[in-house]
Amino acid sequence: MKNLFVKIAAAGLLMLAPAIAQAAEGYSTANVNMRAGPSTRYPAVAVIPAGSSVEIRGCLSDVNWCDVEFYGGRGWVSGQYVQALYQQRRVYVGPQYYRPLGIPMIRFSVDNYWDRYYRNRDFYRERDRWSRGPDYYYRDRDNRDRDRDRDNRDRDRNWRERDRDRDGRDRDRDWRDDNQRGDRQRGDLQRGDRQGDDRRGDDRRPDRRDFDCRPGDPSCDE
Repeated sequence: MKNLFVKIAAAGLLMLAPAIAQAAEGYSTANVNMRAGPSTRYPAVAVIPAGSSVEIRGCLSDVNWCDVEFYGGRGWVSGQYVQALYQQRRVYVGPQYYRPLGIPMIRFSVDNYWDRYYRNRDFYRERDRWSRGPDYYYRDRDNRDRDRDRDNRDRDRNWRERDRDRDGRDRDRDWRDDNQRGDRQRGDLQRGDRQGDDRRGDDRRPDRRDFDCRPGDPSCDE
C-alpha cells in the first residue's frame, strides 16, 4: 500500500512538471527595456522592439513584473507592456491571467538570477549592493556621490585658499620690489642732482672784473 501511494505521488509530480515548466507566449506593446530585475531602477540589458514575441517564464505575485526570454536573453519587463493571447483576444498580462495562461508565479533573487544570466555584465561586480534592492543601491550611490562632491568642494576651497595666499605673497613681493626700485630711482636722481650742481659750479662764468679791468679803470679798485 505504501508503494502505491509513492507511485501515485510520483505520477502526480510528473503531471505537474510540464505545467510548471511551461511558458506563455507574449508580445511587447512598445519599445521597452528588458531589465536585470523587476523595477525600472535595475540596469537595462536589452530593448525589446514593439510587437516582438517573448516567452513569459513567470511573474511576481505582488508586483506586475514578469521574467521573459527574448532571443535567448533573459530579463524582466512590466506586465503593462506585455500582452498575451487569451480566449482569442490579446490581454495585458496581469495576476488575474497568470493561472489561465499557465504562467507560474515566481520569486526574484539577485544572487541566483544574476549568477545564472549576468556574469559577463559590468553591473555584476556590484551585485552585493544590488542584492539589497535598487532603493538601497541608489541611496548608497547618492551618499557616495555626496561624499565625493564634498571632498571636491573641500579640495577646491583648499586650492582657492592656497591661490589667495600665493597671490597675497606675490603682491607683497611686488610691493616691496616697487618700493626698492623707487628708492633706487630716487637715490639715482639725488646723486644726479648733486653731480649736476658740481658741474654747474665748475662751469660758472668768471667774474667779469677779472677780464675787463684795465689799468687806470676805476672799477679795478673795487
